[in-house]
Amino acid sequence: MQSWKLWTALMIGLGILGAGMAYPAIAQEKPLRTLTVSGRGTESIPTTLTQVRLGVEAQGKTANEVQQEVARRSNSVVALLRSRNVTKLETTGINLSPNYRYDKNVQTLIGYNGSNIVSFRVETQKAGDILDDAVKAGASRIDSVSFIASDAAIATAQKTALREATQDAQAQADAVLSTLGLTRREVISIQVNGASTPSPRPFPMRAKVANEAFADAAPSPVIGGEQEVEASITLQISY
Repeated sequence: MQSWKLWTALMIGLGILGAGMAYPAIAQEKPLRTLTVSGRGTESIPTTLTQVRLGVEAQGKTANEVQQEVARRSNSVVALLRSRNVTKLETTGINLSPNYRYDKNVQTLIGYNGSNIVSFRVETQKAGDILDDAVKAGASRIDSVSFIASDAAIATAQKTALREATQDAQAQADAVLSTLGLTRREVISIQVNGASTPSPRPFPMRAKVANEAFADAAPSPVIGGEQEVEASITLQISY
């Protein structure tokens, strides 16, 4: 009889234990609440450099004649530019093409056209004098003039714009959360959308020099402006 009671008590105990093991307590995790905001920053910096694209053109009866004339004047212009310590000097276009006359659907070769185009950078305060001297040295066309900031100034402005974008995103988050009676906690993720510099806008200049009158005119005024650096940051913030 005693053994039966002990066996019954043991079975009841095991049943209670088994029931407890079959239904463990499950902790309910509070879902993470986040807010995603994007901030922007813009920094304006003065343009201190001028990007110039100019070249020489020549016409003649034979291809060899034109090619030699273009080479002679191009060498003179390049020598001048190098003597003025311009930077990023490079050839951007070379052309030699036949010139035809059409008369009653008849094509007649009357000569050749040739050109050599170069680009370079120079301090804006020196650009006007260099343009005038390049014309005197043999340049016969000025295709474009663009104003840009130095690489160092752009890099500094990019960092400043990124800081402004980050502060803007945080301020937006605070404005929204405080209105709802909530508090900003920690940043869950950061996405840098970029700190870009818009391409310099070319100054509307296209001139062909037909004679020496242009070279003897008053110095060409060249005045720079400002360039904007933009940055964007996206933050995911918990609250």
